[in-house]
Order: sequence, then C-alpha cells, then structure tokens
Amino acid sequence: MAQLYGNAVVGQSGGPTTAINATLAGVIAGALECSAIGKIYGMRNGIEGLLEERLIDLNEIFEGDADKLEALKRTPAAALGSCRKKLPTPDKSDYEKTFEKLIEIFKKYDIRYFFYIGGNDSMDTVAKLSEYTKVCGYEMRIIGVPKTVDNDLKGTDHTPGFGSAAKFVSVIMQEIIKDTAVYTVPAVTIVEVMGRDAGWLTASAALGRIVTGEAPDLVYLPEREFDVEEFIADLKACLKKKPNVVVAVSEGIQCREGQSISTGASGRDVDAFGHKALSGTGKGLEMLVKERLGCKVRSIELNLPQRCGAHIASLCDINESFGVGRAAAHAAEQGVSREMMVIIRNNGEGEPYSSVFGHMDIELIANKTRLVPAHYINERGNNITDECLEYLLPLIEGECYPSYKNGLPEFFSFDK
Repeated sequence: MAQLYGNAVVGQSGGPTTAINATLAGVIAGALECSAIGKIYGMRNGIEGLLEERLIDLNEIFEGDADKLEALKRTPAAALGSCRKKLPTPDKSDYEKTFEKLIEIFKKYDIRYFFYIGGNDSMDTVAKLSEYTKVCGYEMRIIGVPKTVDNDLKGTDHTPGFGSAAKFVSVIMQEIIKDTAVYTVPAVTIVEVMGRDAGWLTASAALGRIVTGEAPDLVYLPEREFDVEEFIADLKACLKKKPNVVVAVSEGIQCREGQSISTGASGRDVDAFGHKALSGTGKGLEMLVKERLGCKVRSIELNLPQRCGAHIASLCDINESFGVGRAAAHAAEQGVSREMMVIIRNNGEGEPYSSVFGHMDIELIANKTRLVPAHYINERGNNITDECLEYLLPLIEGECYPSYKNGLPEFFSFDK
C-alpha cells in the first residue's frame, strides 16, 4: 500500500480509566516514530472538541521529552478531556452538516490519521466516521483504540483499563472482608461495583479466592436474572455459617420482572447514548435486607475510585495499554484503517501469561457487548467459577505507582 503522508489527531471518549492516558501516551510515542505522520494533534474533549477545533499540538509537548510521556502514562482519567457525544445517523437532519464539518477540519489541518480511544460507544463514532470517509472519498486511516473498565468490547481478549479497575476492586474487597470480620454481631455488607450489562468487574471482586482464600460470600452479575427470594435465601444460608456476610453486586443487575433495582434512582432516565442511568443498587438491596432479615446491614458503592485508582494500578494493564496505543500508530502507517486494535492472549495452557496486539473490523465490534460467558458463573447464579478467576488473575498483576511528592502523587496535566 502506498505511503499516506499527513498529520494525526487523537482523542479520548467515554468514561475515564486509570489506563486511558497510558494508551494516549502509546499513540503519541508510536506516531512520533512514524515517518509518514507529521504533526500530532490532541482533541480536547473528544469528537465534541474536534468539531469546535479545540486542538492541541502534542509534538510541542512530548517530542524529545520521555519523562513527560512517562508521567502521562501513570496519570489517571482522560488528560485531553472526554465527551459522550454521539454522531448522528444518516436519517438525522444534522447528519450531512456534522460530517461535512469534520471533513472540512481534516482538510484544514491535513489530518490523515484519526485515533479514538474509548469503549463501546466510542467505537460507534469510529464506525460512523469510517463509513462516511469511505463514501465521500476522503483518504485517511481511522483506528479505534479500546478502553473500558467494563471489559465488554467484542473482539479483544480484554480491554485496557479493566485490569487496573479489577485490581482496585479485588484489593478493596480484601480490605472490606478483613474489616467486617472483627465483630460477632450478624451483619451483611453489600458492595456495589460498576457494570451495566457485563459483570466482569464484579467478578474480579472474588479474585482473592484463588490467591488468599478470602472472597465475597456471594457475587451477582447482570448476566443472570436477579431473584429477590433466592437472594434472601442465599443470605440466610450464609448467616447460619458465619456472622458477617459480604456480597459483591453489579450495578446493572435486573430483577426477573426486567426492571433494574436502581433504575431512575440517579434522577435521570438515560444517558447520551440511550443507556439507562443506574445508581442505588446497593442501597436498594440494603433496604431490602433490613426489611426482610432485620440484621445489621450496610451498602458500599465503590463508584468513581474503581476507575481512577492510579495508586493501585496493574503493571500488566498499564504496559498493555501503552503497547496497544503504540501499535495503533504503526498499524495505521502500514495501511490499517476502519478497525479497532485488540489484545490477543498468547500463552498456552500452563504457560506464563503473554499477549500480542492485533486489529479487527470495527463493524464487528461497534454497538455489541461481550458478556461474561455462562460457564464463568455458577449454576445458582450467586458466584463465579475458578475458571473465570484464572482468566482474570494475570490482568491485575504487577504494580505501577505514580511519582510522589511530599506524600501525594504527582500527575500530568495539559493545563499546568
């Protein structure tokens, strides 16, 4: 394929993670190594900022400065800023106007390489932009780079950002279990973990079972219908064996009637992409247990810390996140376009964990959800299997600490 010369633009979208900046650092590092790529622009606040031409020259900041790239790599959240803007479909009145504006900006800045770091909804943006540029005949390379703590993207063994979030959840769960075990008074502790449709992150709460022998007594994922009566029965059975019961539950669990326990509790019905806005699952279950069992009960919502805990990041996750970003730049220079980068587990049974990077047609990924498979969940639907834990364990291994100053972490910022 003939070499395509021009500038590149990179953006971040969706919910931030501990590792999304490591991926950004990887894209920048890779683009700086590519002879076909000139300037590298960063979108402030994703596609929303691109449409408003809020661009930043990344060459000026990072070229020849490995220390800044390393600092970016270890910084949580989205340093360029994020957005949840959904590009219109052809049946919408603003479709042509929006995409013509994007092509106009690409031509103005000679942008021939487009990298978008994000999750499922971000891949929707990549797919739509890929289709439009193909139809209008504007030659450019468009690459989706995966990110999500939900680990729910199709095509990839796991997603950058998930390993660090899973490490946070599993570590916090170990600490909660220790804390709740000190009393003899019967008590239930319910820990709510992120996960609307896929329960990967909640499953990681049980990782201690194959490492330390300590894990939640019960684990409920959104992949199985949640039965209130079975839940109460499970709690009663656990309380007969021990006074302190710990439960991990996904925020998106659905009752048999098809309604989320917490739907509407956040004060808004849906987000920008039409997903139900969830919150309050743990609190709802807390009130249920208090009413039905009358024992001491508390709920803990892990909330934002599970996706921004850089102090407990997974080294495996940070290294793979950087690597997949760097590989994206090189793949684009070599002619790959309209695809998403993927991580491929490369080890055989009994061999040490390893991975390589590849890419996959964006149309096979966008707007699809990778759920926890049935064989990773026990028959009753109140816990997960050891096979699931063996899959998860390598992804949380190793530590990658930020630099500290006077006891507090120092993070990179474009605004300093």
